[in-house]
Amino acid sequence: MSAFDSFRISASGLSAERLRMDTIAANIANVSTTRGEDGQAYRRKVAVFQENLEQELNKEDNKYGTKLKGVKAVGIEEDQSPLRKVYDPSHPDADAEGYVMMPNVNVLNEMADMIAATRAYEANVTAMNSEKSMFSKALEIGR
Repeated sequence: MSAFDSFRISASGLSAERLRMDTIAANIANVSTTRGEDGQAYRRKVAVFQENLEQELNKEDNKYGTKLKGVKAVGIEEDQSPLRKVYDPSHPDADAEGYVMMPNVNVLNEMADMIAATRAYEANVTAMNSEKSMFSKALEIGR
């Protein structure tokens, strides 16, 4: 493991959490969107991540192992939970019975997810600052 792998891992976490926060912000912004480009109500989006692993050859015993390289975004998927049905016969998107299909976005859940993403982002920043401090102390020792 090189000296800067921990920085790369933390940086990948920062990127992932930023994407997650951007996705949550888009969900909150579209909480009342009843008709999108496809003519349907907005569906909540969720950022999907996975470990970023790299195969490496262990030279000592000639076996393959894995090396953690952080996290990577694999896509943004639509939440398939049912849309909310709201009675509002005056709405232009109301059906014949007066119901409007509203997005499946719950602002309280989105805010809780935003807080979790913010805390994860802060944890990655703290890890990077700790790593930077350790490198700085190592350089001081070397003087």
